[in-house]
Amino acid sequence: MQVLRIECLPDDPLAAAAVFYASLNPPRNGEVARSDGGVEASPDSAAPTDNSRPLRHAFGAPPPRSGEDLVVVFAPADHTHRAWRLAVVQGLARELAPRRVNALASDSEAAIAAALAYLESAEGLTGQYLPLDDAGAGPVV
Repeated sequence: MQVLRIECLPDDPLAAAAVFYASLNPPRNGEVARSDGGVEASPDSAAPTDNSRPLRHAFGAPPPRSGEDLVVVFAPADHTHRAWRLAVVQGLARELAPRRVNALASDSEAAIAAALAYLESAEGLTGQYLPLDDAGAGPVV
């Protein structure tokens, strides 16, 4: 199971989502990044005709290894980040199927380790965002 840790995102949920998505899909040749996290054709080059983008990670980690499940670990955030994080993990789970993709949110290494051990044995669990209770190892309900 590959673990991708995401840290240092902005506090604002829209800005955090924009930074995250821009980092997953950085500009290709002939593109420039926009401040909203999107990309556009560079004025001095022809626009690319291929709109498909392979999953890329710019958070200091390689893309998931072929056939390996992925767990994205976010730093804790308030409830305003839940929707975009859930959308991210569900989209990645669809894109990388049959590999499993889940996400955790915690800054407790003990809670993360316990959740990773659980996810390793939960063979059917994918597309889930689990904010962890840092006092224990369980999801916040």
